[in-house]
Amino acid sequence: MDIDCVFSGGGIKGYAFIGALQTIKEHQYEIKRVAGTSAGAILAACIAANYTVEEIEQMLEQVQIENLLDPPFLSKYVPFTKWFLLYRQMGLYKGDKLESWFEDILAKKGVYTFADLEKDALKIVISDISLGKLVVIPDDLQRVYGINPKLFKVATAVRMSANFPYFFMPKKLYFNHTYSYIVDGGILSNFPLWVFRNGEHERDKRPVLGITLSDTVENSGPVKVQQAIDLFRALFLAMMRAHDTRYVSRKMQNDVIFIPVKEINAMDLAIPDDVKRQLIQLGNEKTATFLKTWSK
Repeated sequence: MDIDCVFSGGGIKGYAFIGALQTIKEHQYEIKRVAGTSAGAILAACIAANYTVEEIEQMLEQVQIENLLDPPFLSKYVPFTKWFLLYRQMGLYKGDKLESWFEDILAKKGVYTFADLEKDALKIVISDISLGKLVVIPDDLQRVYGINPKLFKVATAVRMSANFPYFFMPKKLYFNHTYSYIVDGGILSNFPLWVFRNGEHERDKRPVLGITLSDTVENSGPVKVQQAIDLFRALFLAMMRAHDTRYVSRKMQNDVIFIPVKEINAMDLAIPDDVKRQLIQLGNEKTATFLKTWSK
């Protein structure tokens, strides 16, 4: 059966997506269109570029994520300056290495810009904090920025969607004689399940399957707030959840694979190999359980 897939953000927890994809393949579902935010955008772009799940797993095994982090030159040699640079440049790392690495990954499949993909094959969500807008690439590029989507690099779109605030510096888009600052799409929609929906009373082109690295709406309990850092974290999570929680109704949950990963921080880049394998296995198990009863 042909389906469309939407992947949530989740940082390093995204290894669980590999297990989900393995099980989806075993059940002979073929993914036609993909969308995602942050880590989900990376996976979605690989699928749109015709990478197999085996190739994606091999790619993630080979990459040294620490090597993709590029702090400003000065902070390499004068470590305490990173906090000053964080204030001035709004991030610890530039993000250029991440984009360059992913550009090379896509180039192996002959994908550079959105013109190299089938129409509507890939949709990536970003957050424009200058305009206060949630933006879908490539759909909104012409309308919002006057940019020809066919000329826009897929790797740049992915990099912008994965621009975790304060960790990576915001990516800047120049238009209308000014700059727009772009950060992680998860700030405004961490799970853009709505992106392929035609409307409440319209039939979708094909079944849309969502995969998220969180618990169900009912089981995502309150965040404990005891001090200022907890408050900041709670505010951040509230922004991420607000849009998607409203959209993912109980009815919509019937089309969502929930893979709750609770003990791992999304930005914990140093998780060992055995934990990565556990995440893949968790993705296998949750997806297999879901697909036993999923009917479209």
